[in-house]
Amino acid sequence: MSLKTRAILVLVIGTIMGLGLSFGGGMLADRRQPDKQELAWEQSRLFAEVMERVKRDYVESIDESVLLESAIRGMVADLDAHSQFLDADEYNEIRISTTGSYTGVGIEVSEVDGEIRVITPIVGSPAARSGIRSGDQIIAVDGITVDAYDMQKTIGRMRGRRGSKISITVLRDDEAIVHEMRREVIRIASVHYELLEPSFGYVRVSQFSETTARELSRAIDELQESKGGLLDGLVLDLRNNPGGVLDSAVDVSDLFLDSGVIVSAEGRSADSRFTRSAHRGDVLDGAEIIVLVNKGSASASEIVAGALQDHGRATVVGTSTFGKGLVQTVMPLSKGRAIKLTTSRYFTPSGDSIHETGITPDVFVEDTPGYPDLRLTGNVDRERDAQLLEAIERLLHRRVMHSSAQ
Repeated sequence: MSLKTRAILVLVIGTIMGLGLSFGGGMLADRRQPDKQELAWEQSRLFAEVMERVKRDYVESIDESVLLESAIRGMVADLDAHSQFLDADEYNEIRISTTGSYTGVGIEVSEVDGEIRVITPIVGSPAARSGIRSGDQIIAVDGITVDAYDMQKTIGRMRGRRGSKISITVLRDDEAIVHEMRREVIRIASVHYELLEPSFGYVRVSQFSETTARELSRAIDELQESKGGLLDGLVLDLRNNPGGVLDSAVDVSDLFLDSGVIVSAEGRSADSRFTRSAHRGDVLDGAEIIVLVNKGSASASEIVAGALQDHGRATVVGTSTFGKGLVQTVMPLSKGRAIKLTTSRYFTPSGDSIHETGITPDVFVEDTPGYPDLRLTGNVDRERDAQLLEAIERLLHRRVMHSSAQ
């Protein structure tokens, strides 16, 4: 066994045993658990043995730091499907998705048939102002050819310091076009809305970031201003919303509730056990709410749907949701790294855990694609969404008739 491997063995043993080397009550002094102590030493020896074999006999030479990071990734990932180790770049992406902003040019991209394609330039962004269009193929950033199979690297190169220059070369109709621009702070909108006739609002929430509740509150204010008074009802579209920040889901639910528990959670640590409740004040003053969900509605989306359903504040329409009833906490580590660790199991106001079961809708309709740009008026595919639209219109019509009867 090499000196380096013996050093790694000591490190691993210290980690597994919680550095319990003191004689005043540490693990070495605890004779009540000899089996656990022996197991820890044995597993540490096994780890060092495997490490040595891989270093010596694997077909290619691999740096020890890479092997150790892989071991850490495996340890965390093996806990459940949602826990993971995050390197500095991955941790930065998590922070971007939760804060709702980053410094860059404002392009949504995707890998399509081995090419990096522009899905859409964000309205008002440097990319949009420079003339980049949906469907353009990005072939170079600052004159360096992009690798379509390493899209994250390309995204990283498009981000940078605010005000710094960047050139992006796109291919359009077999013509290479170079776009020069400067990076800016880009705000990621998680809320999109429109006014439905005669006086109902439609709001789609694509994810739950730190800004979502404020965006939603502003959207409702603008919808009511357009209507010239309180809305008669609101369609809240959470289809294909994968979730996000738990506190954001609580704040969104709180917009429509006057009182009562929104969500509770149970875990092993004190911080993982909590209850979140609503505060007085309903932005819609009791107007009808319809929440659209499908199999792609998960986590924070299910917190909102479950809270509004349990309090009788909304009618949930669609199919059963994904069923992710676990809470992850992102814990920073050294050198910009972190772990995302499952720390709690959450419960709806009725006390139910929806993990692996999901939210059952009040009105079941066949699942629809639920694209982020889907609207209930204009270019909606009414044949595809016939059942969904019929259910919504029936519920809204019932609300109108009920109001008229008063």
